[in-house]
Amino acid sequence: MNEYFKSIILQSTGASSLIEKEVIQELWSGYGKIMRISLEHASRKSVVVKHVQLSAHKNHPRGWNTDIGHQRKLKSYQVETNWYHTYSKGSAARLPVCLVIETQADEVLIVLEDLDEAGYPLRKRAVNWEEIAECLAWLAKFHASYLGRNPEGLWKVGTYWHLETRPQELAVLDDQRLKEAAPLIDEKLNTCVYKTFVHGDAKLANFCFSKDGKVAGVDFQYVGGGCGMKDVAYFIGSCLNEEDCERLEAQILDTYFKFLQNELAGNHEALEREWRSLYRVAWADFHRFLKGWSPGHWKINSYSERATAEVINSL
Repeated sequence: MNEYFKSIILQSTGASSLIEKEVIQELWSGYGKIMRISLEHASRKSVVVKHVQLSAHKNHPRGWNTDIGHQRKLKSYQVETNWYHTYSKGSAARLPVCLVIETQADEVLIVLEDLDEAGYPLRKRAVNWEEIAECLAWLAKFHASYLGRNPEGLWKVGTYWHLETRPQELAVLDDQRLKEAAPLIDEKLNTCVYKTFVHGDAKLANFCFSKDGKVAGVDFQYVGGGCGMKDVAYFIGSCLNEEDCERLEAQILDTYFKFLQNELAGNHEALEREWRSLYRVAWADFHRFLKGWSPGHWKINSYSERATAEVINSL
């Protein structure tokens, strides 16, 4: 990290000095890294810094090294800075406080509260039902916070897999029925009456857990407008096997909507009816992306195939 960015961190935290303690994660395709920075003589012991280097060498792990992909990444970091500048303080769902954002040439620095220090030090690779319910509660709070808002400066259509940004994956999709249905699935989701902001990448890895089971969410590169079912379907697919996805489907939706209705004032039965009907449509939408992007992916299973076939038959 250059000296200018180090000075920005010191100014924003009031620290006398800093130490680059650890790299938490390399950013996807080599666009930089997320680091934990230890602070001396500051009110915070540490911060988490997302350091984006837009001109760095790109090496996509699945070989999608294209200009389309690069432009999508550039926009995603712009969206994330807009999100923290303009919208993040409006979230009832717990997320890291943004201390400062700075840009210099083709580099971006986002300085965030360290959620480990704030009481969310646990990351889960597997979750029980109580932990799933906490994540559904987080999503409900998030969606309730932005219901009806215009996603100006964000993705018009949230999620990293939405059809408009994935023409190459659609072109190589060898499931002809799904390929033909893809625009109709996309339209059905995009023309829903009730829209909110979706997180856009609400996988299990983007939730941080406290020791008493509470959760906070991170990573807001793909926040944008849309139906909340996109986040719910994607989250469930990230943490349950196909048998449990099917067995628990009604329980998942009942739990999410109980939380959502509790967050919203007034009667929202029409919203619930519409969104419930779009759960499997959202599932089919992600399934379309996955089959084009990585045909051998573990998330492609018989439940996804059957749910998608049901959606296609209903169009």
